[in-house]
Amino acid sequence: MSKQTRKKVTYMSELNYMIELLELKDNNIKFYENCYHKEKIKGIYYKVFEGTLTYKPTCCEKCGVVFDNKFEKHGFITSNIKIPDVAGFKTILRLKKQRYLCKHCGKTFTLRDNVTDYGCFISKNTKWKIANELRNKISEKDIARNNNVSPNTVERVMDSYYDSQKLYKNYLPRVLSFDEFKSVKSADGAMSFHMCNGETGQTIDIVEDRRLLSLLRYFGYYSFNARKSVKFIVIDMYSPYVSLIKKMFPNAQIIIDTFHLIQLISRSLNKTRIKAMKGNKVVYNKMKRYWKLILKDRNELDYSKWKKYTCFSHLMTEIDVVNYLLDQNVELKTTYYKYQELLQSIKEKNYNNFLYAINNINNSISDYMKTSIKTLIEFKDNIYNTFNNNYHNGYIEGNNNFIKVLKRIAFGFRSFRRFKARIMICKGLIKINRKKANAFAPAS
Repeated sequence: MSKQTRKKVTYMSELNYMIELLELKDNNIKFYENCYHKEKIKGIYYKVFEGTLTYKPTCCEKCGVVFDNKFEKHGFITSNIKIPDVAGFKTILRLKKQRYLCKHCGKTFTLRDNVTDYGCFISKNTKWKIANELRNKISEKDIARNNNVSPNTVERVMDSYYDSQKLYKNYLPRVLSFDEFKSVKSADGAMSFHMCNGETGQTIDIVEDRRLLSLLRYFGYYSFNARKSVKFIVIDMYSPYVSLIKKMFPNAQIIIDTFHLIQLISRSLNKTRIKAMKGNKVVYNKMKRYWKLILKDRNELDYSKWKKYTCFSHLMTEIDVVNYLLDQNVELKTTYYKYQELLQSIKEKNYNNFLYAINNINNSISDYMKTSIKTLIEFKDNIYNTFNNNYHNGYIEGNNNFIKVLKRIAFGFRSFRRFKARIMICKGLIKINRKKANAFAPAS
């Protein structure tokens, strides 16, 4: 093999490798020797690959006449196509596209390539890379910067996937979880509705408005058989959810999430502590400092470990600190023991003890706790279901926390539609398919 032949074979091998690396799978694009160079564009160094697109078209794009001898080549038009970065450098494909003149209609047209969508200067691979990055906890501006495109382009890519999403309205899992999260300012209602599979934790859908009328209209699109198949629904104590379930889910049992039960009574006790703290300046600092010990399960307080506590002059145990603070206020003390009684019944899932606790109320407990107990009495039938099942809202609360983090990273969203689209992509509800054509209008 001659030196010239070996050089040609080496070049062809490198060329094939380059085409494979760039994912430029269009046989009509030809690359020639010295087709690659570095170029400074607007103060930034780019890797530039130059190619030529030419082939015989089947027909005229303007009039549809089949290709014949009345078609003439009419020069080239050059497009700078943005493709994924190579070795950390921003990369473009400078593609010379053959133009043709159709003498049947007197109009010209440009040949189309498989690298981009029609009328677009961003490669399909770049759009796929953008869509793939949308699954990560990263802001859209950072995604745009990573791919050398505008934030509007990122939004259009996201919209193209969201528009293709279809929610299956003939199926619902047997266990559902309902909750809400802080929505965007433009949304109808301050809170948005979040529905999740209560057994797997998979997000099912997100609704802009959590108010009853909106939810009734939304679940009206689901088939009756789908709604009838739901056996359990886990909620907090938001009363419109109860009304919704009774109207739309004939076979569903309502389960009150255990966390929200404990949260309800602990907030009442904490408000009572704050009231007592403000009314007694002598123990103000002590009650403020050791609020966690007051809210702690009494069975978990340490009885044996003696140590020096700040604000106290002598060695004490955790139980000593709590007892001292409780002795400073009668209302706080009685409320505390009612709290402990309720807490134990909830943790042990002892419904009889729970009923006894809410039906036998000492008048000296705080008004905060009395109000909470009224709420517990209102939901006592649903709490019975809670004690007899192990379903909870832990999954959906975790999902809501993820949504909050995503919102914070993005510095907020103005559009609920795009907020939802981003959540759905991140949670895997919208599949990112590389083969999908994400066509949208060209962007600068």
